[in-house]
Amino acid sequence: MTFALGQRWISDTESDLGLGTVVALDARTVTLMFAASEENRVYARTDAPVTRVTFNTGDVIDCQQGWSLKVEQVIEEQGLFTYIGTREDTGEQEVELREIMLSNQIRFNKPQDKLFAGQIDRMDNFVLRYRALMNQYEQHKSPMRGLCGMRAGLIPHQLYIAHEVGRRHAPRVLLADEVGLGKTIEAGMIIHQQVLAGRAERILIVVPETLQHQWLVEMMRRFNLHFSIFDEERCIEAYADSENPFDTQQYVLCSLDFLRKSRKRFEQALEGEWDLLVVDEAHHLEWSPENPSREYQVIEGLAERTPGVLLLTATPEQLGRESHFARLRLLDSDRFFDYQEFVKEEEQYAPVADSVSALFSGNKLENEAKNQITELLSEQDVEPLFRIIESDSDEEEKAAARQELIDNLMDRHGTGRVLFRNTRAAIKGFPTRNVNLVPMPIPQQYTTSMRVSGMIGGKISAEARAMKNLYPEEIFQEFEGDDASWWQFDSRVNWLLEKIKDKRSEKILVIASRASTALQLEQALREREGIRATVFHEGMSILERDKAAAYFAQEEGGAQVLICSEIGSEGRNFQFANQLVMFDLPFNPDLLEQRIGRLDRIGQNRDIDIHVPYLQGTSQAILARWFDEGLNAFAETCPTGRAVYDKYADRLIEMLGSGDTSELDEVIAESAAMNKELKAQLEQGRDRLLEMHSNGGEKAQAIVEKIAATDGDTNLVTFALSLFDTIGLNQDDKGENALVVTPSEHMMVPSYPGLPYEGATITFDRETALSREDMHFISWEHPMIQGGIDLLMSEGVGTTAVSLLKNKALPVGTMLLELIYKVDAQAPKRSGISRFLPTTPIRLMLDGKGNDLSSQVEFDSFNRQLSPVGRHIATKLVASVQAQVHQMITAGDTLIVEKVAAIREQAQKEMQSSLNAELERLQALKAVNPNIRDEEIEAIDEQIKELTGYIGQAQYQLDSLRMIVVSHN
Repeated sequence: MTFALGQRWISDTESDLGLGTVVALDARTVTLMFAASEENRVYARTDAPVTRVTFNTGDVIDCQQGWSLKVEQVIEEQGLFTYIGTREDTGEQEVELREIMLSNQIRFNKPQDKLFAGQIDRMDNFVLRYRALMNQYEQHKSPMRGLCGMRAGLIPHQLYIAHEVGRRHAPRVLLADEVGLGKTIEAGMIIHQQVLAGRAERILIVVPETLQHQWLVEMMRRFNLHFSIFDEERCIEAYADSENPFDTQQYVLCSLDFLRKSRKRFEQALEGEWDLLVVDEAHHLEWSPENPSREYQVIEGLAERTPGVLLLTATPEQLGRESHFARLRLLDSDRFFDYQEFVKEEEQYAPVADSVSALFSGNKLENEAKNQITELLSEQDVEPLFRIIESDSDEEEKAAARQELIDNLMDRHGTGRVLFRNTRAAIKGFPTRNVNLVPMPIPQQYTTSMRVSGMIGGKISAEARAMKNLYPEEIFQEFEGDDASWWQFDSRVNWLLEKIKDKRSEKILVIASRASTALQLEQALREREGIRATVFHEGMSILERDKAAAYFAQEEGGAQVLICSEIGSEGRNFQFANQLVMFDLPFNPDLLEQRIGRLDRIGQNRDIDIHVPYLQGTSQAILARWFDEGLNAFAETCPTGRAVYDKYADRLIEMLGSGDTSELDEVIAESAAMNKELKAQLEQGRDRLLEMHSNGGEKAQAIVEKIAATDGDTNLVTFALSLFDTIGLNQDDKGENALVVTPSEHMMVPSYPGLPYEGATITFDRETALSREDMHFISWEHPMIQGGIDLLMSEGVGTTAVSLLKNKALPVGTMLLELIYKVDAQAPKRSGISRFLPTTPIRLMLDGKGNDLSSQVEFDSFNRQLSPVGRHIATKLVASVQAQVHQMITAGDTLIVEKVAAIREQAQKEMQSSLNAELERLQALKAVNPNIRDEEIEAIDEQIKELTGYIGQAQYQLDSLRMIVVSHN
């Protein structure tokens, strides 16, 4: 291929990009700019998948300035064409049009050219292509797009928040659900919607170092979003590709510590031009007006430069109103600029909550409540609603009036637009925790090794000594060497073996702090009792962990026991089990809560048994008592645990290090009192109105029902299997709702999108996918389906076909022509075009006179009456009626114009009504709720203007056609 600057080429694989211009060349690569879709592509010069655009005498071509030219002569100079001819609008002759000035919207690859050239495809491929177009259209139009395909249970409050926030332009919100209610999943759903809608192309997630792996796995497993973890090593490697390492990936995950420690990396991250910033554990960002922490400043810098920001925190404002204000300040510093002002404003919302509670309960509204509501909402809005509520109208009408008042109050409620908080108390449906603390005698071997260790321990800090004493098996191992098998005599192991045998029919999750302990426990179970167990620790790859988790999840022939290390278990959920054994105890309440959270999560259907075997007279016994009696942390979630721990940590460490328990009762009593007081403050400070707004009520239920209705879509299953067949993938039914899909030697392309080299196990069933993390959950949104559809389109599969119709009511040789047109607007993805005018298929069914029969002849039922024709005969048939086909296509092109105009008009109407309603609502709210940002209103205004232009310029092209010939035998 010979390239020159200014030449026009079209992409073979992405024909929707429009006409490209060569803008840069070097020895190896060529860069094309596709102005219509605002995209650039860099190709290898030797095998670029592009076709040179050339026109011939007689062709009519469009200029960028809007006029057309009928070509009479073509001149080539230095690799560039100049077309000479007559202007269609003015009649002016010998007008020159250089190829650089050709319209960016010109289309190619006509199916009729393929048909006449004998490139006739199989009939089932034509059908598959049409179904792909129809399904893709329906997916883009679905209001639930981005929410149906995630591997997660359909939990109302999560879906409501994700739906509410995910559709906003550059959302800036604080997700503050309590532990175990799924903030990470909510964030993932929001990210997924923003990505699919084209609103976010570059995303940065900043988390504590220990959670990096958990986020990586969650985003990949649940949403098929592949993030890259960035640390110093990764940044150095990336220098080969870019001066700023953060420019080398679209989706980046890094730790807050990494950005805090290196000013250089922080500055590079600042220059990254992100669309969305996600910050987990945001309560660690300490702030005061005089002295913001370095961590806070790092996030503040990023938040100022990034349009969309999601902050995640499980710590409610009552544990520090100032830090709560600081987090809101990160989201909107213009709105939250003065702490005292914020406190004053917050206090005004208590009456709103009371009014809403009265409305919810259906009680008669007191005059005082009516006055408060009238103050918040204008009198002419509320008076008619009050009249309905107090009249003798039927209950349904009253309920509707109440709901309207509630919705309006919610909309105007202070931080309700930027803050979402759900609590277990408000959500309900969590299991009961049955706690079994099991004291054990300490083996003599441990007593001896711990005494000797204490004598020769030398100078180590109190904290290190306390930590060491929690794991007597490690101390024993230090003295006796790696061959020593402590599990032969440890009373906890004997107890565990009995417990496993006793619970033969149950899956049991065992968590130990250290990977080495987990590995040795597995050995003990195997060697002493032949128990099937599997291990899960941080030294394993993601794939190895998946296999271990799948082996544990398997009902028949799977492992009965999974033994996890502390870090190895992060981010994994095993709701199908309800037996948890803590072989040892972690040092702080957050980790304890995280352990229990592996089973005690929303979606757990059974009560949970928590077993805590501990050695008497050791640090384990002290910690077990403090967790149990001081915090009640085993039996209940403990949002206050961290604050109590911070206060008593020094005294606890002293006890754990020395073994002196003389102050233990006192510390337990004080901890319990503080815990009770903090919990009471939390309960008292619960913002009922915010909770009502956050869980979405009936709206949330409606979203769940809509998504549940799409689950188990047989149309998806049949489409996917046909798609895999056509591309050339092997499929092997594994039973249990599972299929194994692997690449074959006869594939249409070297690799299939979303399919690993070694193949994948897939399921179309949500429940199966939730219990088997090693399986891909296939939905319309999965990369294997989306990528497969893109592949069909770009490879031109099914653009032409010839079929026979056996019908004695029609004369032999009667010909029909089925034409599938596509209407689309070439516009940047971020404009939101796909919501109103995605690529829209239009089907025409023409008879020999050029009449359109498509409204009488439905696609599927008609298709069942047709049979395929071999390519050899098909080519002959086409050749004999070529002139007639030309005429019918011309007739089709005339008929389609009207239909395209109707589609444009409908899209404009939908867009105007939807976005104007959104705009008016935000403008009305802006008057009463300062949380509405000017940028949001401006963005919608701008979007309406942009989309009006793009929809007005929407074009059509013939995508595929099928010739149908009547025969009688």
